[in-house]
Amino acid sequence: MRSVRISSRNADVVRHDVGASFVVFLVAVPLSLGIAVASGAPVAAGLVAAIVGGVVGGLAGGAPLQVSGPAAGLTVIVAELVHAYGWRAACGVTLLAGLVQALLGAARVARAALAVSPAVVHGMLAGVGLVLVLSQLHVVLGGRPQGSAVTNLMELPRQLVRAHAPSTLVALGTIAVLLLWMYAARRYGGRGRLAGVLRMPAAVPAILIASAGTWALGWDVPHVDMPRQLLAGWRPPAFPDAPVHEIVGAVAAVAVVAAVESLLCAVAMDRRRPAGVPRADLDRELVGQGAANALSGLLGGLPVAGVIVRSTANAAAGARSRASTVLHGVWILAAAVCCASVVERIPLPALAGLLVVLGFRMLDTARLRDLWDHRELPVHLATAAGVVLLGLGEGVLVGIALAGVLALRRLTALTVRVEEAVPSPDERPGQATWHVVVEGTLTFLGVPRLSRALGTVPAGAGVDLDLNVDFMDHAAFDAVHQWRLAHERLGGRVDIDEVHETWYERAVTGDLSGQRKSPPGSRWWAPWANRRRRPPESVPAAAQGTPSAALLSGIREYQGQTAALVRPIMAELAFEQKPEHLFITCVDSRVVPNIITASGPGDLFINRNVGNMVPRYHAGLPDDSVAATVEYALEVLGIRTITVCGHSNCGAMAALLAGGKEVEHLTSLTKWLQHGKPTLARFVAADPEPDQAPLTRLCQLNVVQQLENLETYPWLRALVDSGELELVGLYLDLETADVHYLDRASGRFSPVPGDTRTPV
Repeated sequence: MRSVRISSRNADVVRHDVGASFVVFLVAVPLSLGIAVASGAPVAAGLVAAIVGGVVGGLAGGAPLQVSGPAAGLTVIVAELVHAYGWRAACGVTLLAGLVQALLGAARVARAALAVSPAVVHGMLAGVGLVLVLSQLHVVLGGRPQGSAVTNLMELPRQLVRAHAPSTLVALGTIAVLLLWMYAARRYGGRGRLAGVLRMPAAVPAILIASAGTWALGWDVPHVDMPRQLLAGWRPPAFPDAPVHEIVGAVAAVAVVAAVESLLCAVAMDRRRPAGVPRADLDRELVGQGAANALSGLLGGLPVAGVIVRSTANAAAGARSRASTVLHGVWILAAAVCCASVVERIPLPALAGLLVVLGFRMLDTARLRDLWDHRELPVHLATAAGVVLLGLGEGVLVGIALAGVLALRRLTALTVRVEEAVPSPDERPGQATWHVVVEGTLTFLGVPRLSRALGTVPAGAGVDLDLNVDFMDHAAFDAVHQWRLAHERLGGRVDIDEVHETWYERAVTGDLSGQRKSPPGSRWWAPWANRRRRPPESVPAAAQGTPSAALLSGIREYQGQTAALVRPIMAELAFEQKPEHLFITCVDSRVVPNIITASGPGDLFINRNVGNMVPRYHAGLPDDSVAATVEYALEVLGIRTITVCGHSNCGAMAALLAGGKEVEHLTSLTKWLQHGKPTLARFVAADPEPDQAPLTRLCQLNVVQQLENLETYPWLRALVDSGELELVGLYLDLETADVHYLDRASGRFSPVPGDTRTPV
């Protein structure tokens, strides 16, 4: 059995991972060469990093499908290190950064790196992309990049004037092939005769065409200077000749940026992993990245990180294990050893064009919409601008600082509204005439604002104070409590209504146990009467205080707090509904099906009528409204559960008990209540329950009767008998807000299964 499993696994590797590894190899070679050139490092350094990242990172890492190698996000850091300290010192920094990463992984702190705001990370990548584009535009024009992004931007007009035509044409041709190939792959890659060809990474045909065209036309453009031996002239890494704090800063910059980029890539790949591929172990991944960086720095390679472009290509090509990542490093090693003369034919302007496209893709403008929706766009833009204008480390610090400020601002956000209440015609003397609403997080930082607002309330006035807060510290409590005592001493009255956790009440009583934050806007279930608020100025004076004003106020609260939360759900349900239950219940306003079932949009198909009744099949008084609902639910929507929910103190059942005399003047209602006669007959025939009120007994028997009425429909009865349809009875006790479940065998209502309450 074991040999069969091993051979099957080997066959799976050959079938999926070998092909995927070759695709990643084709993507990695031009990118690695281009990143090395852009970093100011030897060309071979990019290949060394790709080999080490593939083999060591693949074997030791914790993300099976992640591909590691030279990363464009580290280009700016490496270029600064090479410019400041030289290449050997940059290798020394890479080695030390790798050791730091390995130690962090061994300490199991990988998750902590994900605490950095994604807005900062993506802003950093966007800034690096801009820096990369500005530097490579000089190579595109036949020149050399300058020392900083600002200098590159300032020197760009001068470089345009003395542009080298062959280099520019090669670069523009490469960019054109890249864009056209990617467009064709998106549009035609899934079908047709060219589908297999178009699945080839766009960088491969772009570099091949540029190299072949340059050779055929005999253009004099710079080419890749590839050593005949991969490690020819190798010298051990050195430490920068600089103060200790500068060395520590450089090591930390490489270690942190490479770690965060790798971990974010690992998380992204984890979300798209196919079945059978294990989850990423982030701590192991960090150890693997550290080992790869240490070895890459020792051998004279660039820093290594998990790269989303190569990793995505790996998964899309069908990789199923880390074998693909390791093999792609082996193919790069074979190409570097055996095909150095071929690599030397690649023109540098073609690599520059490739990096320009890569830099623009790092801007990731599609992400701006999400950042705008989450109010994190300023962090993203500030980080990107900081990277371009100040440098990578400084830009990241700017982004982190701004993210911290905005987070603190959100955590301490507070709104205080003081409104003079609109008096109602039946208002009694001494009722509240002022309404104060406090919303947000109430801490000592908000005490000055709150005190100013409370100071505007006239002495001796009645006040309704709504504390719609998710946290209150002691300073805030003391401010509210002292104001309340002072206001009441002057003859005023203060009623405090806490919508969320009872922070004020617990502080008064000294019971501070179990306090926790509650989500804002969680009082949607409370009646309008419990949420007194002044209608806005836009509501006409004649309409203020009317039911329509309350309705409009509720709609505004929905639009302001709830609509954004349910919008994605409603968008999915906009053109199709798939409810799971048909819920038949009373029109009584106190019965809210979605509350008592904790259900949301699209869950319940609801039919409401007076007394939650179902007319019997071929009843003397024909009424097809309920039957039509049942037919549509079963035949069109495919629902296979019907629930009848009754409730206590039902007005329809009370009218039946009274013989219908109280509603004789309501002709339509009187006719409808005729469908309740079977329920009344069952009640008369049943033995009385000594400990149960007659109305309660009738309301519960009505549920039993309506389930039997459903079974009078032959086509529905057939579904029940075949086990395709389930009938459920529920009873809501309005006084206790408890829901009970009907045991049809005994005819008694009991707590819902899993509940421990006593049967009723």
